[in-house]
Amino acid sequence: MRSKFLSRFSVRLVAIFICLTCLIGYALPVQAQSEVNVSGVGVTYTFGEKVTFSAKINTQSPIQGAYLLFQVVGNQNTHTIPLTINSSGSTSYTYPVQNGLLPPFSRISFWYHLLLGNSATYDSPHYFFQYNDDRFPWQPVDGNGFSLYWYEGDTSFGQAAKDAAVAGYQSVQKLFPIPAGDPIKIYIYASSADLQDTLNMSGSTWVGGHANPDLGVVLVSIAPGAAQSIEMERQIPHELAHVLLYRLTGSAYANLPTWLTEGIASQVEEYPNSDYTQVLTASAQAKTLLPISDLCGPFPPDASRAILAYAESDSFVRYLLRTYGASDLQALIRAYANGLSCDQGVVRALGPSLAQLDQQWQQAALGQKVTGVAFSNLLPYLIFLGLMLIIPVWRLGLKHMKKEKDDNPKAG
Repeated sequence: MRSKFLSRFSVRLVAIFICLTCLIGYALPVQAQSEVNVSGVGVTYTFGEKVTFSAKINTQSPIQGAYLLFQVVGNQNTHTIPLTINSSGSTSYTYPVQNGLLPPFSRISFWYHLLLGNSATYDSPHYFFQYNDDRFPWQPVDGNGFSLYWYEGDTSFGQAAKDAAVAGYQSVQKLFPIPAGDPIKIYIYASSADLQDTLNMSGSTWVGGHANPDLGVVLVSIAPGAAQSIEMERQIPHELAHVLLYRLTGSAYANLPTWLTEGIASQVEEYPNSDYTQVLTASAQAKTLLPISDLCGPFPPDASRAILAYAESDSFVRYLLRTYGASDLQALIRAYANGLSCDQGVVRALGPSLAQLDQQWQQAALGQKVTGVAFSNLLPYLIFLGLMLIIPVWRLGLKHMKKEKDDNPKAG
């Protein structure tokens, strides 16, 4: 009897499982992969102007909706574009790149998504193209973890630039460990106008060089000539440091204060900006220094305050390195990467608050007498403390006088 009962129970379980499977399969959208044929997939672009996606899509069932999806590799933002497919199955879409969603030299992934009859869906394979600035005859040189490109100057120019990159890499390695990664691409424009033109096309404006840390791409402007070595050994290591710092912290790079990222990048320049000392000295004398806490986020947009922000970041991080060393700087990077605020990070890694470090830096690096500033900051607390002490003493005095009067009524 027991075996018959178990046999019947097993049959019922199998029947229930089959029914559930059918119901779940009916409820979920059907992936109609075999009904769709995507061919003739192509991409053409005019750099800085437009990108045209084209394909031919044939299906056995009617198409209820068609979409082009694309994203920059390494970026999770996906852009979805409704498509029109003509009677022959051809589709084409031209995307205007002036809105800045396609960074120069980025790798783009795109695919097609279809809504078919009977709630079926289809997703094509992912296709890729490289969105390079093809307006210039780039010359390449590879090796030592770098792919370097330039279009003006001879072979020795490219080799000198690669040497500057290697030296910059070694300087960064003294500050923090560098994880392995794909070769970093460095593009050297022959003029700042060419570079600005390129960056403007991507919706960005920058004063000098630029790094796309998540893409592993560095853009600088260096003209062949007598000053090329100085510019190479200043610009290339600076932008390289941003990419390597991103590789160390990943997406948490966005948590790092700007004064820290720019300050670290300035430390590895072979030839620091000579204007920084003059700017700092003049601002210290005029008492117009920016609080370091104001440099946690984006730097000021106007040029004069921006260069002061860079100068202060360079000097402040230099002071931190001299006072605490590279190991504590690494601890500071980790604190910020773990999500601590601009002030919490320095307290966790170094001990003093950011305001205290700011005062210590001004005294040590700029010879500023910040005692008066500190006193002004403490004055409200001192007044409050004074009131807290004076009121009880005053009450005690009144109580003592009343007691004397009660004890000696004739004195009144």
